[in-house]
Amino acid sequence: MTKQTLLRFTERFAYTAIMLAAAAVMLAGCALNADFKPAPPPAAPTSFKELDGRWAAVSPAALPAQGLWWQVFGDATLDDLVTRAGRENTSIALAQARLAQARALSKAADANRLPQLGLGAGASRATVTPGFGFPPGAALSQFSVGAAASWEPDLFGRFSKASDAASLDAQSREALLASTRLVIQSEVANTYFALRALDAERALVRQTVVAYRDTLKLTERRFNAGDVAELDVARVRTEVASTNSQALALDRRRAELEHALALLLGVPAGNFTLAEAAWDGALPVVPPGVPSVVLARRPDVLAAQRSVLAAQARAGIARTAWFPDISLTGNGGYAANDIGDLFKWSTRAWGVGMLLQLPIFDGGKRQAGLDNANAQWDAAAISYREQVLVAFRDVEDQLSALRLLADQADAQTEAVDSATRATTLSGSRYRNGYVSQLELLDAQRSELANRRQSLQVRAARYEATVGLIRALGGGWGDTAAAKVSAQPADGDQRYALRTTTELGSR
Repeated sequence: MTKQTLLRFTERFAYTAIMLAAAAVMLAGCALNADFKPAPPPAAPTSFKELDGRWAAVSPAALPAQGLWWQVFGDATLDDLVTRAGRENTSIALAQARLAQARALSKAADANRLPQLGLGAGASRATVTPGFGFPPGAALSQFSVGAAASWEPDLFGRFSKASDAASLDAQSREALLASTRLVIQSEVANTYFALRALDAERALVRQTVVAYRDTLKLTERRFNAGDVAELDVARVRTEVASTNSQALALDRRRAELEHALALLLGVPAGNFTLAEAAWDGALPVVPPGVPSVVLARRPDVLAAQRSVLAAQARAGIARTAWFPDISLTGNGGYAANDIGDLFKWSTRAWGVGMLLQLPIFDGGKRQAGLDNANAQWDAAAISYREQVLVAFRDVEDQLSALRLLADQADAQTEAVDSATRATTLSGSRYRNGYVSQLELLDAQRSELANRRQSLQVRAARYEATVGLIRALGGGWGDTAAAKVSAQPADGDQRYALRTTTELGSR
C-alpha cells in the first residue's frame, strides 16, 4: 500500500467517524428532548391538626446521628437491652451487610472512570504448516511479556452518572440501616414496656387472688356458722379459680414477650430471662413544636429521597445510549521465538488503537431501556411521595394517641378511685351483714377490671410515646444537621412545615 493510498484511507475513516458522531449527537438530542417528569412530592400541610403551636420550615439535611433517645425514660435495664440489640440483632447485621455491598458497588462504579492497566506474559509452542519456508514437522516457539492499558473517555457522562447512582444507592442503604436501627430500638422499647406492664398486671391479679381467697375463708366460716348459703361459697370459689386462670394466662403472655425480646437481642429464647421489676419510670413529656423536623430526621424518608435521585441518574445513563462508545487501548512489551532473546531491544513490540461503536438500528432496544429507566424514576418518586405521607400520618397518629390517652388516663384514674371506694364500702357492709356476698364480688370484679384497664392505658401511653419518637426519626431534640428557620405563615401566626427537596426534571 502506497503512502498516498494510506492517506486517502485515513481521510475517509476520519470523515466517516465525524459523520457517525454527528448522527449520534442528533439522535441523542432527540432522546434528551423527551418530555418526562416524575410525580411531584406531596405538599406539606400548613400544620399538624393534633398539636397547636409554632412551626418551622426545614431544609433537607444529611442523615443525623441517631441519639440515645431511649434514655429519656430513665430505665437502666432498657438502656442495656437497646445497647445489646444494637450489637447482636440480625436485622441490623443484615442491613449493615447490604450497606457494605452498596459501598463496594459504588467503588466499582468509580473504578470504571479510571484507566485500566495490566501485565501479561505468555509462552507457546506448536507445529506449523509446511511451506512458507518451514520444513515438515517444524515447531515454532513464541514467548511474550508486556503491559496493556485501556481507557474509555467519559465524554458523555455515562460513567459519572453511574458513579453518582451507585453513591446514592449507598447513601440510601446507609439511611435504611439507620431506619432499621430505629425500628429495632423502638421494638425493644415497646416490648420491654409491654413486659413491665404485664408484670404490674400479674402482680395485681395475684393480689386479687389472695383477696378472693381471704373472702372465701370468711364465707366458709359464715357458711359453717349457718349465716350464708352454700351458693355463696360456690360463687367465691368460682371467682378464685377464674382469677387464678387469668393469672396463668398472663404468665403465658409474659413468656411470649420475653421470647420476643430475646429474638430482638439476637440470642436464643432459652438463654434469656428478664427478672420482674417495679415499673415506676416517669413518662417523658413531649415538647411543643417538635414535628417541625420530621422530614429532616426520618431516615426512611431520606432513603426514599436518595432512591429518587439514583433513579434520576440512571435515567440519564439510559439517555447516553444514543452516544457513541469510544475506547482507547495501548500495549507494549517484548515478543521472541527464543526465550533468551525475549528482552532484547530488537524484540520490542507496541501498539495503540481506538474503537468507536455506535448502533444504528437496534429494533427499539435503546428506547425501551430509556422508557424503563423513566418508569423506575417515576416509581421511585411515587414511593418517596408515599413515604412522606406516611411520615405525616405517623406523627398525627401518635399525637392523637397521646392526647386521647392522656384524657383516658384521667378518666380511668377517677374510675379506679370510685371502684376502690365501692369495694371498701361493700366489704364493710358484707361483714356486718347488710349486703349479700354477690354485691361484694361485683364490687371486687369492677375494681380489678378498672385497675387492669388503668395499667393498659399507661402501657399504651408509653407505646405511643415510643411511636412518636420513631415517627420523628429518633427523638425530638435539636440536630446540628437540620437547618431550621422560622417564617410566619397566615394570620393565625402558625408556621408551615415544608421541604425544599425538588425532584429533577429534564
